[in-house]
Amino acid sequence: MQLQLVDIRDQYQKLKPEIDEAIHRVLDSGQFILGKEVHEFETNIARYLGVPHAIGCASGTEALQVAMMALGIGPGDEIITTPFSFAATVETIALLGAKPLYADINPTTFNIEPHLIQKVITKKTRAIIPVHLYGQPADMDTIMDIARKHDLHVIEDAAQAIGAEFNGKKAGTIGDIGCISFFPTKNLGAYGDAGMIVTNDKQLADRARMIIEHGSKVRYYHDILGLNSRLDAIQAAVLNVKLKYLDEWNRTRKTFAENYNGMFEGSGVITPTVKSDRTHIFHQYTIRVKRRDDLAKYLREKQIPHAIYYPIPLYRQKAFVRFADPRQAFPVTEQMTREVLSIPMHSALSYEMQQHVADAIKEFHT
Repeated sequence: MQLQLVDIRDQYQKLKPEIDEAIHRVLDSGQFILGKEVHEFETNIARYLGVPHAIGCASGTEALQVAMMALGIGPGDEIITTPFSFAATVETIALLGAKPLYADINPTTFNIEPHLIQKVITKKTRAIIPVHLYGQPADMDTIMDIARKHDLHVIEDAAQAIGAEFNGKKAGTIGDIGCISFFPTKNLGAYGDAGMIVTNDKQLADRARMIIEHGSKVRYYHDILGLNSRLDAIQAAVLNVKLKYLDEWNRTRKTFAENYNGMFEGSGVITPTVKSDRTHIFHQYTIRVKRRDDLAKYLREKQIPHAIYYPIPLYRQKAFVRFADPRQAFPVTEQMTREVLSIPMHSALSYEMQQHVADAIKEFHT
């Protein structure tokens, strides 16, 4: 049985006429940076998420950096985030000269634990960056209450969660500013790097739009320090086609997650928990198992694709270890790095494929 962790080729084959037409339209126009396609995609994303402002940029990583720059975050500032995430979350903090602080995570959602945030707030803390990991939003009500109490900004890292909701609000739209990735393997994926910054705040949106264009509102007049982080028109055109199908794909993933849940029932495998006040788009379907590394080896031998997101916490990464506080302990994060395993999840799965994966995992545990 031919299996893939993520199958992006099947998606292209199904949408080939629409996507090819969109790409050729851009090629014929000769307008490859910003322009009509990007404006249309920004408008459609804003409408989909229910926000007034959406600014396309070069990647999800740069969306985070631009968001922090728009908020004026820089040297000497402290940002509280999760230690269990992709490096970009902390990398962008460090690149701006700020310092990451960490709060441990919840063992059922894998997201930052709000009650632990308050314990690391100092006079230098400027913002909180919750990461909606694997496609399920963090506890945004509690996080926003903490932020208001301490006059902190909230930057949502919604790189993995476009379309997910918390209490009826789309991930990325609840804090001051939200950051989205359209990396090819995301639920809404481009054919290269692409990202988006979304906000309800016009002033932040105006600053973000200037920052992505070298700090300029009028060409050759540079008012603030900026970047070259513009969204390519071809990526916008592709994403515009795919956006129409996003909710359908997310519903399909939810169905597949329910299939897996049933297949693993009674096996000892810990399946994902979805909180009642939020929806999960299952960018990853991540289980927890004992002897995870042995299981991973077993699956490799069976040629069953899988991945470990993430095997090393951010405070132990060589690039960021200088920010770590040796007095702090993160027992839940440490446990998760030993137990998590992500298995195939994409809109082209069949029930038989899922059963094959689940049977192999259950066989290992017998």
